[in-house]
Formats: sequence, C-alpha cells, structure tokens
Amino acid sequence: MRRHGIVHDMKRLIILRHGKSDWYAGASSDHARPLNRRGTGAAMTMGRVLTRLGEAPDLILTSSATRARETALLAVDAGGWDCETVEVDELYMTSAGEAIRIAAAAPDEVERLMLVGHEPAWGYLVRALTGAEVSMKTATVAGIDMAIGRWEHAPQAPGTLAYLLQPRLFTNWEL
Repeated sequence: MRRHGIVHDMKRLIILRHGKSDWYAGASSDHARPLNRRGTGAAMTMGRVLTRLGEAPDLILTSSATRARETALLAVDAGGWDCETVEVDELYMTSAGEAIRIAAAAPDEVERLMLVGHEPAWGYLVRALTGAEVSMKTATVAGIDMAIGRWEHAPQAPGTLAYLLQPRLFTNWEL
C-alpha cells in the first residue's frame, strides 16, 4: 500500500471460528464432532459473504478437528475460493500465542491468511492483536489488518480490527 509516497506493508489475518457442531452425532470424540445443519449453512454463508466483500483468503490453515475442516471446506466451495487449505493439528486446542506463531510461518506472498479454529483461543487472539473484546460465536469471522510485510513479524505486531461478521447478520442477503 502506498500513501504520500511512503510504502506501507499490510497483511490481513482472517480468523474464522468453526460453525455450530452436532453434539448428538455420536462422534467418538470432541475432535471428530461434525457440523450440524445450521453450522453447515453458516459456513457456506460466510464463504459467500467474504467473496462478496473481496476478502477471499490466499491460504487457509485449519484445525484438524472435523467441524473446523468442514467449515473451511464449505466456505471455500460456497465462496468459490481458489486457495490451498492446510490442516494443522496444532490449531486444535491451541492458545492465542501458538496460533499467531503458526500464522508467522505462512509464506510472505500470502496477503490474506485465514485461520479456522476454536474458542476460546480465537477471542483471545483477536484481543491480543487488537485490544478488542469480541464475541467469536460459531462461524464468526474477524478480519485483522497487520502492519507487516512478512508473516514472521506477526507475533510482535499489533493489529487493527477491520471487521467482525456473524452469519446471522446475513440471513436475508441475496447471496
């Protein structure tokens, strides 16, 4: 980005919490719990919303938990995104600090990096980066502007909350 003759580096970190899961699906573990119907619809809605807003990610790093993987893949499909989706076991049951360290390993050509995972880490991550107290309900997406040119600088960089979107805001949209 260029303002007044000065070049400013900027990356966008997009944090997506998984959609609502099915507690009654008979999953063998918390890790294996799938999305329910509402969670499936919300993941698809957020994929379409991000596309309409010009916020399709360049790379997705998702928790390996079934509900997070399903959320990521449904959003990709519904949004028509052309990006790689990588499962990262460490994003399941992670901390905010570990999540930003995982993001720091992203390739520098990635301008919009999406992390798909879980609470409470996602709320803590938004707060740690921006100072904002947010409610990361299921399928909520937070966009954070990071004044960095390289992802490796993300753990030390403050961020600015660019948007916080919940699927219920878009129930009447023609998507």
